[in-house]
Amino acid sequence: MAAGLAVMQLYFVFILLGSLYRWLHCIELDDFREQDEHSRLLLYLIRRIRLERDYDTIVVYGSEPCVFHELLPQLGLPTVLLAQGSSWEDWSFSSESLLLICNSNAEQEQNPHTLLKLQQARRLVYLEPEKQPTEVCEAYFEREQVNVAMVDAVGNLYSCRCFQQENYIQLTLNISHSYKTESTALVNLNADKDSEANSNNELIYVEQFANMRGSPIRSEPDQIRPRGILYRDPGTGKYKMMGTAANLINTFVERVNATLKLRDDIGEGKKLHFNNIIQRVMLSQLDIAATLSTTLNAESFDYLSYPYMHSSFCFMIPLPQALEYEEIFTIIMQPLVAGVIVVLLLIFSLLYIYGQDLNWRRFSLIDMLLNDRCLRGLLGQCFPMPARTSRYLKGICLLICFTSLIITTMYESYLQAYFTSPPHEQMLRSFEDVLRSRYKIAVERGDASHWLLQNLSLTTTNARRAHLLDDWKEFFRIRDSFNASFVYPVMELRWLSLQEQQNYFRKPVFYYSHDICLQHFLLLSLPLRRHLPYRQLFDRHILAMQEFGISQFWMANSFNEMVRLKVASRKDYSHPKQPEDRVYLRDLTQIFIFYLAAH
Repeated sequence: MAAGLAVMQLYFVFILLGSLYRWLHCIELDDFREQDEHSRLLLYLIRRIRLERDYDTIVVYGSEPCVFHELLPQLGLPTVLLAQGSSWEDWSFSSESLLLICNSNAEQEQNPHTLLKLQQARRLVYLEPEKQPTEVCEAYFEREQVNVAMVDAVGNLYSCRCFQQENYIQLTLNISHSYKTESTALVNLNADKDSEANSNNELIYVEQFANMRGSPIRSEPDQIRPRGILYRDPGTGKYKMMGTAANLINTFVERVNATLKLRDDIGEGKKLHFNNIIQRVMLSQLDIAATLSTTLNAESFDYLSYPYMHSSFCFMIPLPQALEYEEIFTIIMQPLVAGVIVVLLLIFSLLYIYGQDLNWRRFSLIDMLLNDRCLRGLLGQCFPMPARTSRYLKGICLLICFTSLIITTMYESYLQAYFTSPPHEQMLRSFEDVLRSRYKIAVERGDASHWLLQNLSLTTTNARRAHLLDDWKEFFRIRDSFNASFVYPVMELRWLSLQEQQNYFRKPVFYYSHDICLQHFLLLSLPLRRHLPYRQLFDRHILAMQEFGISQFWMANSFNEMVRLKVASRKDYSHPKQPEDRVYLRDLTQIFIFYLAAH
């Protein structure tokens, strides 16, 4: 009896153990199915992100255990693992990347170069149960990283949104049997979360700065014409800016529905040196500066936009002046022509000596070189004919008279043409011509050490030909007043407005020399704050303005706009000399000297 009871107890124990094992096995299978379904859901989510915009590199921030590590073999893409949350080397990949963040604190990037390169990259953060989406979005917004989405263990998907009251929206992942096919939509909208939901909310990542809803963009013009000028709007009484660089910023502000913010203590006519405005950009006091910076000697392109314009950097040189009347008598005597006349004089002298007696008995060197009759005949003056002349001698005298007619007619035409419209001095074609001319090179002292000494052969012997100005504002004042005593370095973009201004002069004063240049080709960009989150959007705006020719229109119309805003005038700076209608005694000085030397 006791043995049977023991067998029965043992039987019931085996039954209980079997039931417990089966129950535990079922629990493990359910956990495995849930874990498998969650991994497959994350995999489809990552593939859905790729459908919105392609990527070809995966970057994983965080150490194991991490849910994203299990998916890497199935993704089959080049992967960078950053277990410590930061990269030691600069990010040098040019590919489009997707950043998978194992938890909200996993990304602790300290490399500034990598931080800038991956600023616009899309991020998918695995959200811990105790973390709120608002906190995560706010933390990333402080770092100006806006393309952030979050997914939690339950399957909720959140996407950060700027410029709205709640800084995220929730997208529900349908965890059902329907997600097993790729044709099934994985992401649906929860329209209750945002009353302004529209078609853009169907995307996980959107262009955050397409509508900034009046958020400020800090800018400031350097007030150097024509790239940035400050003026007061008569309608609103507020300060606005215009110019080739300022117009680009104004149109971008309108395009993204932002607000242009200028400094409170800004004032009209207060020019800013280029170094000062660049320093404000580097200190993140300005988002976009309304000026142009060259890429030639830029130490870092992180502070520059896409090239906006190209230009050359050459000299504007005074137009050659008309020659004085006294110099006209010299320039019409070309050495070659004078040599031909001397040869004709010798030939006619020999023929005349031989034609008198048809022999060489009267030949002498003095009579050949200074034959009175031939010399006066070639100059168009009368001379006595011999009493007894042969036909041969008459023919020689006829040739002398015909030659004198050609010579005097030619020089009379020269004199009439040159006295009516005097010729001009030769144009300067090289830097050596500038050094030999009467002009000095006016340049600001800082530019002299940077440009002249590096690009031109300016040495201690010819340094007196440079007029150095310590005040850069004084340099602009002299150049803009068209002071014809100097030669000025100038950007071609600035020269276009100066050339347009000269159209209102009675006579142009300067010309732009493409032969004497400091730089024949320069790329010009706008200075930007280094971590500007809408840098790519601004670069696309630059391309659009170039593609439609709007930037070229701004350049061509810059002077007329400055006149309209009364920051420039159509004043005539040419001061042309009145044409003289008489010849003074001083103009004949060289002729008198020639006559005295001949006698």
